[in-house]
Amino acid sequence: MTPYRIAPSILSADFTRLGEEVRNVITAGADLIHFDVMDNHYVPNLTFGAMICAALRPHTSVPIDVHLMVEPVDEMIKQFAQAGADIITFHPEASRHVHRSLSLIKDAGKQAGLVLNPATPIHVLEDVLPYLDMVLLMSVNPGFGGQTFIPNTLDKIRRTRALLDEYTQQSGRHIALEVDGGIKTNNIAEVAAAGADTFVAGSAIFGADDYGRVIKEMRANLAQISA
Repeated sequence: MTPYRIAPSILSADFTRLGEEVRNVITAGADLIHFDVMDNHYVPNLTFGAMICAALRPHTSVPIDVHLMVEPVDEMIKQFAQAGADIITFHPEASRHVHRSLSLIKDAGKQAGLVLNPATPIHVLEDVLPYLDMVLLMSVNPGFGGQTFIPNTLDKIRRTRALLDEYTQQSGRHIALEVDGGIKTNNIAEVAAAGADTFVAGSAIFGADDYGRVIKEMRANLAQISA
């Protein structure tokens, strides 16, 4: 059975009470806390720095999954590693030397990953698979929450899953496949069937009155794929 993971994005949380929001969503069943870092340079928005990550670390009993939408990226990798991130992913376009940036994450003892935008081809993964613990596919253009899932992402998920499965057969090592953007209760099963195992959901969870109900419904839909 595939170990599906749900990663609520605090980009959609109530910023005035982030610690409480994180605790509540973990109680509701979150597997990861997704932390979107935007710099108003690589993407047209500005969100959280490493100090916020460090402040939230005592509030979470699950891994913090940091998605860096920043350029340049290497200094931010160091700061978030020190701040308590468990998984750090970044966009290959934001690094002059992707292997070096991945090595910074691994040397800090963290899980490392690459993020592919809707128009980024998957072949950029091929030469760095041994350094990856996660691949994050954007199913929206990065920069803002609450966007609609881009349908042709499903084919990209299938192709990426095939590449990662081939690597697993050769190496015996699993690489997680995360999808971020427009994930809802009514499409999470379709995304899972295409090959994803980790799901970022922001407004679908934090926009609901009952976080637990939404996560429970997502898990019920995922269970249909596992059956």
